[in-house]
Amino acid sequence: MDSFSYRTGVLFAEDVDVHSIAEQVGTPVYIYSRATCLDHLSKIQQAYGELDTTICYSIKACGNIHILRFLAEAGSGFDIVSGGELFRARQAGADVSKIVYAGTGKTDAEIIEALDAGIGYFNIESEAELENLIRLAQQQGKSAKAALRVNPDIDPGTHRHITTGIKETKFGVDIERAQRVFAQYAGNDSVDLCAVHVHLGSGGKTIDPYVQAVRKILLLIDTLRRQGHRIEALDLGGGYGADYESDTVPSASDYASGIIPLLKNKKLTLILEPGKSIIANAGILLTRILYTKTGGSKKFVIVDAGMNDLIRPALYDAFHFLWPARAINAFVPPSRKKELSMEGTEIVDIVGPICEGADFFARDRSLPPMHRGDLLAIFTAGAYGFTMASNYNARPLPAEVLVDGDTFTVIRRRQSYEDLIALEV
Repeated sequence: MDSFSYRTGVLFAEDVDVHSIAEQVGTPVYIYSRATCLDHLSKIQQAYGELDTTICYSIKACGNIHILRFLAEAGSGFDIVSGGELFRARQAGADVSKIVYAGTGKTDAEIIEALDAGIGYFNIESEAELENLIRLAQQQGKSAKAALRVNPDIDPGTHRHITTGIKETKFGVDIERAQRVFAQYAGNDSVDLCAVHVHLGSGGKTIDPYVQAVRKILLLIDTLRRQGHRIEALDLGGGYGADYESDTVPSASDYASGIIPLLKNKKLTLILEPGKSIIANAGILLTRILYTKTGGSKKFVIVDAGMNDLIRPALYDAFHFLWPARAINAFVPPSRKKELSMEGTEIVDIVGPICEGADFFARDRSLPPMHRGDLLAIFTAGAYGFTMASNYNARPLPAEVLVDGDTFTVIRRRQSYEDLIALEV
């Protein structure tokens, strides 16, 4: 369920006209739907209900503590990659035993914080990291559980910046090396190396790579068990796709249909780390048209949001569907497609105010005629939108708003100019 819809040509977030948010909060503004978040989480929980499954929402996708709080209340654990994300999770009331900690470069201070908190698992990326975790656990008089991140050498066919499951990445170890790691370190007294972690990367659009990965990793787990190692959990990471375009990715039940049969009777706790599949379609970035201009044969629509607010198109050449927040009925989009074209639309580039040629949200996109002051919605912006935003060009970060039914709440106020220099004064 996606709770953003047009009613007589006007965009609503659940039961709130987005124009009322823009009037009271200003633009650009991130708008999240609580109902959409919870619906996507619930579908994942239900899809894997017949297995012993822990869902750990990936905080890096969208880390506002108000969102984390209601996800925790709905039973979600959390996937973290930094001490700051651990702090956010704890501020949101997370069950620390349902926290898994990934990342290739955990500092000593971050590891000690996580040991003191008593998190569920450290996802280990290298022998050097495991040695350091053992050393710090011994020094602190703590014990911990760990999952070794293994690369199954499977390419999910996504952008090169978000593919992490092949051998030639900075993440994890290959399958052959994994056996040596268990043989060398599994017998220590401080860190229980009792799980395997896999993460193929972000943005998968078919279930096949995940099925292949599970099959490969189960062979490894069988081998490790025969060698006397206790393996209690398999963490399949995240990367499950979100509907940036209509009907282009499998559903939670589609993924589960391929994965559950392989894991039945394997006596493994399944850990999943969904991020964008929960939050991406639950958020939009609402921006206002500043100017239109023509350069040669090309028409530009200039908006008040920039690549500092949403960097995915510039960084990944990512597609985001865009549409006016107020459109006559004939221009209400029937679907979210790259090739969407309707009579009366025009081909434009949607660009921002940043002094960079890469500052764009869409190129050669078919849109209804846009005018100064109109609102434009950038859809599927909930994941890796605000969390990757910056103050480039000394631009204050946008506000974040959470909609719940017919009410909305500012869950992060817009930065002021004073905020920009507060740490420099």
